[in-house]
Amino acid sequence: MIELSSNKKPRILIIRGGAIGDFILTLPVLSALKLRFPKVDLEILGYPRIASLALDGGLVKAVHPIESPELAMFFSKHAFVAQEWKEFFAEFSIIISYLYDPDKIFETNVKSCGVQQFIAAQYRPDETKMIHASELFLKPLEMLTIFDGDPVARLSIEAELPLMSCLALHPGSGSDSKNLSEKKWKELIEYLLNNTSLQLLLIGGEAEGEKLQRLAQDLPIDRLEILQNIPLSILAKRLVRCRGYIGHDTGVTHIASALGLPTLVLWGPSCEAVWRPLGERVRILNSNNQLSKITLNDIVRELNALQMDLN
Repeated sequence: MIELSSNKKPRILIIRGGAIGDFILTLPVLSALKLRFPKVDLEILGYPRIASLALDGGLVKAVHPIESPELAMFFSKHAFVAQEWKEFFAEFSIIISYLYDPDKIFETNVKSCGVQQFIAAQYRPDETKMIHASELFLKPLEMLTIFDGDPVARLSIEAELPLMSCLALHPGSGSDSKNLSEKKWKELIEYLLNNTSLQLLLIGGEAEGEKLQRLAQDLPIDRLEILQNIPLSILAKRLVRCRGYIGHDTGVTHIASALGLPTLVLWGPSCEAVWRPLGERVRILNSNNQLSKITLNDIVRELNALQMDLN
């Protein structure tokens, strides 16, 4: 169910589907709009389980679910569209869409609702052009005279409890090709347990299966905690209490870096120039896009370069 508003303040709607990383790399768009139009309500039409992060971070006023069956009709030519969706879109002064719409069918149907300005943005980068995703997603804002948006994704979420002496580790991803081997993760965990006083927080989702349990096997349970399959809003509040983060090229890694954690990314076969998280506290460990070449010594060296407090 979509919600109509009696609020007469100007409103801008950002439509964003995609995965977690795609959304986090679009946060600079929200920040730039908020800075340029401080009196305008920003709202998102997207996946609430992901987009709620922007709500928690104070970047938007509301999140509306994109999964509605009625919304699917906007992708059909000459389709009957529900009146409530017509009224919903008509309430916005500006709509910026990052949906895949090559034939402009969605755009045409939304414009027919009385939208004052519709901006069609590129939904995904062309990796051959080697332009960072956040810079590409900011480009359409030039139509609103925003030329200097900061491409660094930033997410300000307050910790509900004090900072922990804890290092977050995310040993998985949606693709095995992006993962450091389980053996090397085990070596890293054992090194951290033997050479630091940190607690370790092992993070995973469905893709990790029982990997976290295997990595924790036979290790001191008072130093390890497993956090698996929890809502992203809760995960973010746990991450922000940690001293730092180590992971692969994943959406969770982008969340950690956006939260401002010292972040070490073990990079695999993805295009680093386009997809890497940006920020002053981010280090990318890339050995010619080959995770098999990364050693424990390499990881320890990069952790030291991050000046992460490991005691």
